[in-house]
Amino acid sequence: MPLTATTAPPFVTVLVRGLLAGLIAGLLAGAFAYVAGEPHVEAAIAIEEAAAHAEPAAGGHDHEDALVSRTGQRGGLFLATGLFGAAMGGLLATAYALLSRRRRIYDDDGRAGLLLAGAALLGAVIVPFLKYPANPPAVGDPATFNQRTVTYLLMVVLGLVAVWSGSLGYRAVGDAAPTWQRAAAAAAGFLLVTVVAYVVMPSFQEVPDDFPATLLWDFRLASLGTQVVLWTGIGLLFAALMHHDRRRRAAAALPGT
Repeated sequence: MPLTATTAPPFVTVLVRGLLAGLIAGLLAGAFAYVAGEPHVEAAIAIEEAAAHAEPAAGGHDHEDALVSRTGQRGGLFLATGLFGAAMGGLLATAYALLSRRRRIYDDDGRAGLLLAGAALLGAVIVPFLKYPANPPAVGDPATFNQRTVTYLLMVVLGLVAVWSGSLGYRAVGDAAPTWQRAAAAAAGFLLVTVVAYVVMPSFQEVPDDFPATLLWDFRLASLGTQVVLWTGIGLLFAALMHHDRRRRAAAALPGT
């Protein structure tokens, strides 16, 4: 079969582009977290250590004696976000390849990947964040750590189910329906699952009364912003790389090339 712009690119090609986009986006997210989030982490650690020194019997954690120093943790931040971004980029590329082959859409310039990144941001980040926002050090009962971890991961799954439900609602209305009706059906499907999940899932109120509210929300916004940078970067970079790949394949398909 001759090569054309609408020929499906090899999966390895799509995967490599997803990994590259994720790696770069992860490093950008790490830079954002370092600038916007680290000052709030330091402030929260200072509060935790002050409380531990004031009440030694409480068994507070001494970050100076931690296995990995704060300097090491700062450096490891970029490694962690880079590897996480690459992993998420690989998953997005896999989903993109499966969706493209199922619908036989190979000439969308990577826009499907951008939509997938947006869906992941909404379902796996924003939906769980609104129910279980991130907490800085000194916030949270260690005795409930496992429970909070499990419920958060379950909320991520439910958030993705909510996005899937919204897509089902969008398609169920039919192509002939007006755009507003399809959008309304998508919103209804998404909100139905989200609201039920918020009502059924347990809540955790573990923020100390004397913890600075401004610091808490600054930390949470920085945490959310890191994820927004990550997934926006993955979507845009992956779409750009796939657009470049399509132009390359189109040029190679021209007679005499």
